[in-house]
Amino acid sequence: MGALPDRSNERLLGQPRRALLFDIPPFPGRHYRKIVRLEIEADVRPTRAECIAAVREKRVGGTFWAAQPIVPPAYLLVRSQAALKSCSKLVERHGEMLGWFESNPASEIPAIVGQCDPWHMLKGAQALVCEADDEVRIIAALLGVATYSVGPNGDFSLLYEAQVAALLEDAMPIEASFADPFGGKAINLIELIELCGFWRSLIDANRSISGGVGFAFWKQASVLPLLWDGGNSAGFFSPLASERPSGGVAIWRSRTPPGIIDQLERRAIPTYEVEDGFLRSNGLGADCIPPLSIVVDHLGPYFDPGQPSELENILQHSEFAPSLLGRARCLRETIVAAGLGKYDQGDAIVGRFDTSRRHILVAGQVEDDRSILTGGSGLVSNLELLQRVRAREPDAYLIYKPHPDVVAGHRKGYISENIGRQFADKVITGGSISSLITAVDEVHVNTSLAGFEALMRFKDVTTYGVPFYAGWGLTRDLGPVPTRRTAKRSLDELVAATLLLYPRYLDPVSGLPCPAEIVVDRLATATSKPTGALVRLRRLQGRLMRRVTTWRSV
Repeated sequence: MGALPDRSNERLLGQPRRALLFDIPPFPGRHYRKIVRLEIEADVRPTRAECIAAVREKRVGGTFWAAQPIVPPAYLLVRSQAALKSCSKLVERHGEMLGWFESNPASEIPAIVGQCDPWHMLKGAQALVCEADDEVRIIAALLGVATYSVGPNGDFSLLYEAQVAALLEDAMPIEASFADPFGGKAINLIELIELCGFWRSLIDANRSISGGVGFAFWKQASVLPLLWDGGNSAGFFSPLASERPSGGVAIWRSRTPPGIIDQLERRAIPTYEVEDGFLRSNGLGADCIPPLSIVVDHLGPYFDPGQPSELENILQHSEFAPSLLGRARCLRETIVAAGLGKYDQGDAIVGRFDTSRRHILVAGQVEDDRSILTGGSGLVSNLELLQRVRAREPDAYLIYKPHPDVVAGHRKGYISENIGRQFADKVITGGSISSLITAVDEVHVNTSLAGFEALMRFKDVTTYGVPFYAGWGLTRDLGPVPTRRTAKRSLDELVAATLLLYPRYLDPVSGLPCPAEIVVDRLATATSKPTGALVRLRRLQGRLMRRVTTWRSV
């Protein structure tokens, strides 16, 4: 999928007076580790006021990803051990003293040791006492917290307004450009701030997750950065300890033993469902190819209409900004132009098989998949789906495409070609489903993601179960759509919720969480599919299982 340009030795623009305030969080497994300032000036220079407003809104700068310990409601925050002996007057003025140090101080005052989120540590501080070169002063200035600098003799002085202004000017190099960690292109300061804000939102969303269960070993490395809470990730996927975890647990339910789920429920430990994203990878998960996208839902799986999910709530209740809809439209157009689907890419032109008849694609699924069992409304058989479509569309030219996991021999849902041809005019096992969607007039599904992919290509879609995209006014729904789905959504609103707001994405090149557009670009420009000993072994196993299944159906 390509490599990033090496800019680690690139000369900086002048000599900055201090280290850059903004940096990449230490995500597990990241390959691109530091923000690089380029020697060229930014093409579009934001104002310092815009940057200051963005930093305050995003709460980035310093170790914003680090721990958020419990702090008192009001206190004098001391960062300098040298200042401890000189703070008695300040304590009288500002109240209780709280020490925050990078190493263990020789002090009897309440102290917190180690890296912390400076925005969190300063949220209740009445004042800050620190050394003159401490970058935490910048965060304090942004928050309007009074700051005292400690002198060489242990004396301290309050930063006055002009010093605060100079400090912020130094921290906001509005003329500078920086290397985008995903592709190396030049970005300006406000774009860098927004990127750090994107990472902060992800990390903050994970602070309630203390571990994960049910994750296959071959996908843990790609999933962990998307579940990381800013702390020590060692042991994240370890078996549950006997004591209560410090937070909730992320679970891959289909691979989690029922006993562990029962144990979590008995101990009232919150669980967060994790599933593959909608643009997953360049290859099958059943072939042990790790995902580049996941979804994490605190309410329940998005494919289960039995209760609302976070995705359903986004679609039901959210307002979508024009800028977000613009992103959604561009992303959709890129996906369609590249022929991308959940597992594959294909832009081959498929011709019409019978020019006198409407063409309908029937998408098969894995029959024991949870989306079928929860959202199929009792319809779990691919053969029964095919029969129902034929009964509704007796004159149409039906094309049946089985699920790639079934074709690969890994999952349940096989229909022999002889039986399939009794109801379908053509059975196609190879090629990409996106090419077939482009070639047909309609797509009929139970709960398959193929229906969503067809909507993005402006095809009519009929649903027989209750997929997540049913009930919003974009599909013909034959299943029992929940009455709580009352909002009517445009296609770009559906795309914005499904591909931009709900999932999480990992850039395979930099090893960093990234916006959806980065993964779409990686998948669209991929020149080969992932390989490896495990993938080859899994594919061999699938071919053997497919032969056994074919033999049994004869």
